[in-house]
Amino acid sequence: MIPLDETVMQALLVAVVALPLLGALAALLPAPPGLRGRSPEQAVLRHGVTVTGVVLALTVALALGFDHDNPGTMQAETDVGWIPALGVRLHFGTDGISLPLLVLSALLTFLCALYSYAKMPQGPSPRAFVALLLALECGTLATFAVLDLMLFFLAFEMVLIPMYFLIARWGGAGRAAAAWKFILYTLLGSVVMLLGLLLIGLNAGTFDMVRLAQERGSGLGHTTQLLAALAIGIGLAVKAPMWPLHSWLPDAHTAAPTVGSVLLAGVLLKMGTYGFVRILLAGVPEGIHTFAPYLAAFGAVGIIYGSLACLALVREGAGGDLKRLIAYSSVGHMGFVLLGIATLTHTGVNGALFANVAHGLITGLLFFLVGALKDRMGTSDLDSLAGATGAALYGRAPRFGGILAFGAVASLGLPGLAGFWGELLALLGAYHPAAGLSRPAYLVFMVLGALGTLLTAAYMLLVVRRVCMGDPDGAGPGRPAAEPGVRDLPDVRPHEFAAWTPLVVLTVLAGLWPAALLGLTDPAVQSLLPGVTR
Repeated sequence: MIPLDETVMQALLVAVVALPLLGALAALLPAPPGLRGRSPEQAVLRHGVTVTGVVLALTVALALGFDHDNPGTMQAETDVGWIPALGVRLHFGTDGISLPLLVLSALLTFLCALYSYAKMPQGPSPRAFVALLLALECGTLATFAVLDLMLFFLAFEMVLIPMYFLIARWGGAGRAAAAWKFILYTLLGSVVMLLGLLLIGLNAGTFDMVRLAQERGSGLGHTTQLLAALAIGIGLAVKAPMWPLHSWLPDAHTAAPTVGSVLLAGVLLKMGTYGFVRILLAGVPEGIHTFAPYLAAFGAVGIIYGSLACLALVREGAGGDLKRLIAYSSVGHMGFVLLGIATLTHTGVNGALFANVAHGLITGLLFFLVGALKDRMGTSDLDSLAGATGAALYGRAPRFGGILAFGAVASLGLPGLAGFWGELLALLGAYHPAAGLSRPAYLVFMVLGALGTLLTAAYMLLVVRRVCMGDPDGAGPGRPAAEPGVRDLPDVRPHEFAAWTPLVVLTVLAGLWPAALLGLTDPAVQSLLPGVTR
């Protein structure tokens, strides 16, 4: 691939960030008569697919035009003044750390728009739904593209209101309480994070993330770095989410519509862990070094806690909800990301970045599947799905059952699929943490992480057994046969096939060809952590 001219790359990145916001504003306007189709509602849903499709195409063009020989160098940079009095600039750019997350965000948003075009969630006006979806995309893409601390904060906050309304207006049972819990937790975390960002910017004399990374905290005192790392880390940990600041996540996922859950797990959680890498590792190295063992400990506890919660939900008679189970599994998977970051090594941070992308692909697919299963069965309660007239997907909808089993084994980290490499590298990073960190403590964290992989395999295989296996006619000891017609369950529909196939293919490709992603992240991580030998 031949890298594109820098001016073209700059235009592509700005267009990727700005187009969703323009599309959101356009979605609120009446559709032109010639574009209405069967109804105005169909027109605005088609508008959402078109805009997100164009954004995805531009993001792919940006990735193809990226100089893959120099992924550690910031590319497609645009840097113009915005608020001179505060030194805030409109600074955009991308490197091997942010580029995969830009592509992942654009892909998942497009797939959500495509899925919603065929299966619009019940709720108010589709016009508002599409506008919120596009505003959410703008915020997520901007978070991964901006290189100014104040712009990062604005983009970080921009996603909260769209996600709040997607949960509160288009969600299921308990949506109002879940939406309020989501907004309160994240807003409170953001207030603390803002204080830390201001502390860095005002003391360093710049809010520019590239310059802060180059200076490696040289203009900041030790106490300033500690306070900044603590304040910013708390705000990012809420979004990650890190145990014990995770309690908003299961409620939000359970109540959110399908596309809301996909974007929440696949994109929004990555904003928190991305901030740890982009801001804390580079900008306040002394501060993050001090708090790294605590971050690793919370990550390891999160791995075990998430797995045990899932095992409790999957057991028979517990009344566990499958969406809630996958939400708790995210707490465990993101624990591996935090553990990898906390090793402060090239191996661990590369594993964290790989696990970020893998989690977005796999958990995005799982939430799509659970949403479709709930549409078919009318419930995502595991006891109901495993009952006499339950799912038995292998016999009733074999392609659906096969994809669900694929998502489950990918989530448990089966070698050859995307989920394996990130967790492996995070554990290897914990085996040899950075200099100055307690190796015995990190060996304990590594053992806990390895135990978490076994527990993950246990609950995911139980999910497959309870949902996919069984007699499709519902007959069994002490159970009557199912009513006529209950065996009939729609298999994968065309719009579902279109939305799920890219995630399946990319999960396999990332598992079989991890060098494609690691070749991007590793040089960028080496630039971010100079002097680290492994």
